Amino acid sequence: MRPAAEHIVRLHRGMIHSGSLVLVNREHPIAEHYRPDDIVPVTTIQQAGTEESQIRLHRTGYRQLNALLEASHAAGSIGIVSGYRTLAQQKHIYDSSLEEHGAAFTASYVARPNESEHQTGLAVDVGQLRDDVDYLCPSLPDHGVYASFKQLAAEFGFIQRYKEGKEAITNIACEPWHYRYVGVPHAIIMENYDLCLEEYIVYMKQFAFEGTHLYMKVKQHLIEIYAIDVADEGETLIPIRSGSRYEWSGNNTDGFIVTIFHDLGKVIQ
Repeated sequence: MRPAAEHIVRLHRGMIHSGSLVLVNREHPIAEHYRPDDIVPVTTIQQAGTEESQIRLHRTGYRQLNALLEASHAAGSIGIVSGYRTLAQQKHIYDSSLEEHGAAFTASYVARPNESEHQTGLAVDVGQLRDDVDYLCPSLPDHGVYASFKQLAAEFGFIQRYKEGKEAITNIACEPWHYRYVGVPHAIIMENYDLCLEEYIVYMKQFAFEGTHLYMKVKQHLIEIYAIDVADEGETLIPIRSGSRYEWSGNNTDGFIVTIFHDLGKVIQ
């Protein structure tokens, strides 16, 4: 039996298009009214390449990327190639790629305007710090600090968004340089079960609010996760135990994923 909730989270349909787990792809473009918030300039991470005059990222993803680079001892070896892009910037990149590389290459490696995760600020292209950085396909080796970066990414909330073997689902070729911030524990679960974001959204539907929830222990927290379908009209009310930290994210399709962090020292058995 769940303990009585003392806090109510109110969600409505218009909120499904925002959050760290929003799915952006060909079938689920960025909502017309979507405006990314908390986008900040990157000032503490080296920039790889000169195509973007100022790199920007979502504040939380930026903070976690800093921590990931420090933990993997890669701050002097890995730089940011591309971060947040406006619609106009994405259109320019897409049109330029079509002209320079052709339709087949562009369809594999460059998302169409409003179908790019870069427009959320949650996606970042990283690459080896070198003089000849390829803007669209930067190099990110599999050895040394580069391997450490990849191995530790999930612990800091990042996934390699486009992996080999998932092309038929994502409609994007394998991109070892493209990382997406989704947060912990979601990145850890996706990594453990080899799920891309499209698959994870479907996977989470079995953990409905009125059914069995997913529980996972991470450090000093017991994390509770569940999915909830959005109401067609009005508000969706979510009860949260008082004192527990929580996060919610729309999935940009049909509902929300709610994540609750229970302090293990305070969990009532």
